[in-house]
Amino acid sequence: MGSGRLEQGMARTLKRPLELLTNADHAVNDVAKCRETRKFCQWHFRQGNASMDHLFTDFDFDLLKSADFKEDSVREELIVPILKGLGYSAQGQNRIIRSKKLRHPFVTVGSKEVALTNFPDYLFEVDGKIAWVLDAKGPDETITTGKNREQAFFYAIHPEINVPYFALCNGREFVLFRINKEDAVLYFTLSEIEKHWNELAQHLSPSAFARYETHIDSGKAEVDFDYLSRKSLAEIRGISKQSSKRHYGVHGYFTKQAYQIVQAYITNFTKPNDLVLDPFGGTGVTVVEALMTGRRAIHIDLNPLSIFFVKNLVSPVSLSDLQDAFDRVGKQFKNKRPKTEEEVETALDRYPYPRNIRMDSSSDFKYLDQVFTREQLAELVTLKHIILQEPNQKVRDILLLMFSSSLNKFNLTYHASAGRSEGRGNSSIFAMYRYRKAKEPGRVDLWVTFAGKLKKVINAKKEIAPLITEKTVKNAQIVKGTATNLSFIEDETVDYIYTDPPYGKKIQYLDLSVMWNAWLDLEVTEEDYKQEAIEGGEHNKTKDDYSRLISESIKEMFRVLKFDRWMSFVFQHQDPAYWHLIVDSAETAGFEYAGAVRQNNGQTSFKKRQHPFTVLSGQLIINFRKVRNPKSIMKANLGGDVTDLIHQAIEDIIAHRNGATIEEINDDIVIKFMELNILDLVAKKYKDLTPFLASNFDFDNETQKYNLKKEEKFRASIPVEVRIKYYIVSMMRRLAREGKYPHIDDIYLEIMPLLKNGKTPEKQTILNVLETIAVKMGEDQWRLDETGQGELFAIV
Repeated sequence: MGSGRLEQGMARTLKRPLELLTNADHAVNDVAKCRETRKFCQWHFRQGNASMDHLFTDFDFDLLKSADFKEDSVREELIVPILKGLGYSAQGQNRIIRSKKLRHPFVTVGSKEVALTNFPDYLFEVDGKIAWVLDAKGPDETITTGKNREQAFFYAIHPEINVPYFALCNGREFVLFRINKEDAVLYFTLSEIEKHWNELAQHLSPSAFARYETHIDSGKAEVDFDYLSRKSLAEIRGISKQSSKRHYGVHGYFTKQAYQIVQAYITNFTKPNDLVLDPFGGTGVTVVEALMTGRRAIHIDLNPLSIFFVKNLVSPVSLSDLQDAFDRVGKQFKNKRPKTEEEVETALDRYPYPRNIRMDSSSDFKYLDQVFTREQLAELVTLKHIILQEPNQKVRDILLLMFSSSLNKFNLTYHASAGRSEGRGNSSIFAMYRYRKAKEPGRVDLWVTFAGKLKKVINAKKEIAPLITEKTVKNAQIVKGTATNLSFIEDETVDYIYTDPPYGKKIQYLDLSVMWNAWLDLEVTEEDYKQEAIEGGEHNKTKDDYSRLISESIKEMFRVLKFDRWMSFVFQHQDPAYWHLIVDSAETAGFEYAGAVRQNNGQTSFKKRQHPFTVLSGQLIINFRKVRNPKSIMKANLGGDVTDLIHQAIEDIIAHRNGATIEEINDDIVIKFMELNILDLVAKKYKDLTPFLASNFDFDNETQKYNLKKEEKFRASIPVEVRIKYYIVSMMRRLAREGKYPHIDDIYLEIMPLLKNGKTPEKQTILNVLETIAVKMGEDQWRLDETGQGELFAIV
């Protein structure tokens, strides 16, 4: 059965409550007893769930990125602790039934009988009755939509099971559905399970099914959440922008944050139902991830293209209505598509299109209509005219979104990539941030491109549908406006700010968006250009203009943010002056600087290697807190030679990372010296660190890391435990390559002399450190424990 028929069959099944839910829904009928049950369960959860606050504190969720961490690992490492915490076990009244074989492995959906090719991973029996079903999946499998959800649904409605709830878990996420509702009842990422534990228990603990056979329909439970105790996140690894259908492929834009980073920051600094603000919203990654994780959100941007795109991305729409409208448009376009020169000119005379719109001075074109051939213009105006006849506004706007997304490939700036199909290329608008005419413009078929966008939109809508619904989308405000004026937001009402602002001359957003805004009939006013926080552009904005607008924006962010809350500012600029602008403006407004985190994008350019102090290999995320007694960054009073400062800084990085690559050294030094306000001074003396590193440190070709020269001591004032760790790991890895494992006395004899330049530690101190990073072999030999030690000395 095709997926479309299957969904229709599921929909018909959900409309048969008397047939399927009479037995399964026994838990929701006795409303009169619900109050007493609520009191009992609330007490039970308070008594039994104190230990759940730290359920996965010691679990490294980066393990889920490994190809070796599969469905069986999800079951053993993650699902089992949850089930035990809820109160289930392999025996007793609240019993786990594993992989139950069904006597009749079929379910009836509509008039069709669907075969079940697998068996449910977990059934849960409470007082002799099956209460709910859980299916485990691998970390890379989708569980909110598609076949996996359908399979779990079929298990739940099977006559031998017949339960109201079915859940799925892939190690990253947990989602709970009710068989007679399309939207998820509960969704969360496992890394923040403690914030959802009470609600999870109120739905799925044995008490929820057993006591009076009454189900508690609880509201969102308040979770104790100490905002100020939150820690800045370490670098997030394994970033894959293309892995999310909701953010990749729907519509191009000039910059886009990786959703994994944004989601991690939101869940780290907030709890469900908190309000998240992004005043430079762009493509809406912040607002989407806030909604996907059960938060409220405000998205603000000056660019009307941003507002149009984000509204249509998150707005729920009937996919069957969209498909029907697409088919109607396709039939009309096939008939009306201009094919001859005469038909081209007729279309251009008959339908309106952007005329006499001047381009900016960096463009190869004087007017916007020159960016297209006459044939391209004619096809575009014809397609747009047909789309505008669609009576359903929601559907019409989605079709216009697809039309807008197609513009990137259907113009003279587009070039196909060498060795790839015509449709697999890029436009200079995104690649070079200017309208540069391609030497050999790629020629693509407009309808094929437009049809491809339908698939992207449908995939995105399906991915967000269980969590961004007609109800939850109301938790988002999408506003065209400026970050310098947030007057519609009351003082101290925002719980968290995550934003990626424009940086100086890097991208002139409004100038570059002219093609999309003109074709979509979106107005850009002179006031918009005046308020755009950039340098340069057609309105010749100065560095002072940019600085003033960023400072005013930060003041407004401070005003609307609650006390004891966080703001995260993405920084990806070559000029250290902008670092000082942001930090100084934030401190002037009243924020407290809480550190910066290097977030590598996985690419290190030649330019970065040659100019370590002016080019970042990725980006920095600067964290601030709004507290009542903020501390300011202490400015450095240089009393020593710059060379000594650099040497000590590199030693510190090497010690904490147990050896460091050139990229790690470069980026960490940038942060250190920016914080000390001496980056300009350092950059004058050392344009390239490579010769300095080569003469002062050893390079390991195998690991591509720099280390202290053999038997050399640290010059820097590094904590003794950190120095001991570094020396032990270096020694044991060197010996392991030779197949040797040292005795405790060997370790003492090698390390003690290296520690003489500071306070000499007790032997017990060395042994204490050794026991945290190594495993004893036999009576008195030691082997380094590499498990979970990918980065023994992570810098936060």
